[in-house]
Amino acid sequence: MGSGREFAFTDQDFARVRKLLYERAGISLSPIKKYLVYSRLSRRLRATGFTTFEAYLSRAEKDAEEMEAFTNALTTNLTSFFREEHHFPILADHVAKFAGKRPVSLWCSACSTGEEAYSMAMTMADLYGDFTSQVKILATDIDTNVLEQAEKGVYPIERIEKLDPALVKRFFLRGSGKMQGQVMVKRALRDMITFDRLNLLDDNWPMKGHFDAIFCRNVMIYFDKATQYRILKKFVPLLQPDGLLFAGHSENFYQAVDLFKSLGKTVYRISPEAMRQQERAG
Repeated sequence: MGSGREFAFTDQDFARVRKLLYERAGISLSPIKKYLVYSRLSRRLRATGFTTFEAYLSRAEKDAEEMEAFTNALTTNLTSFFREEHHFPILADHVAKFAGKRPVSLWCSACSTGEEAYSMAMTMADLYGDFTSQVKILATDIDTNVLEQAEKGVYPIERIEKLDPALVKRFFLRGSGKMQGQVMVKRALRDMITFDRLNLLDDNWPMKGHFDAIFCRNVMIYFDKATQYRILKKFVPLLQPDGLLFAGHSENFYQAVDLFKSLGKTVYRISPEAMRQQERAG
């Protein structure tokens, strides 16, 4: 890169970063992300005292803690409350079919700083008319930093400005003193959610299912098609037979029609073919 940069960052360094991130998190970095990578990883070089990317990357390859920091630094965490809001009435209508008849289990599989999981919880609280122990939400992410923030449930007040005031009053507490300008999700809502770290590329996932719905939105776009298929295949046995999979607005799974059938509006259900295979295996 340019000679005015604090650290030298060669094409070989960038290729090594791309390889590590793909192996670690399944994320395929675009070649145009070189400057972004430099900016984010430069902070890690300063924090760890390294003066070259070559030395830093060698450290990250050998040190699990630094590899985690490396992954966190390069993970994009764009989210908001009720993002792609058309999905939440669909979720409510789906759960309403069996609400009160049995416990409900939901999974937010790339929860970032928690807004999506809390939006799911608010939707369920509205459906049931109260905070309910009948609904359990698992929220996972690869990034330990965002998980910590999600579990705290504390956000700048600007993050809720577009929400209905009645919803804000019901589900949030406004900060005062040192917490001025911030809001906290009410404890009863937080208690509906369990936050945990999970890399979707891990060979073994600890959860056994069966989920009534899985949200995996705006994360598949960072994976190549082969990786997407591998993850989607692992979703199948974790869903209820009539369970729903919610994807992001720019995602489609045309390469996995043998696994999932589109219901429109980036909502999917297990395909008949995959269902038959599940029944034979079960």
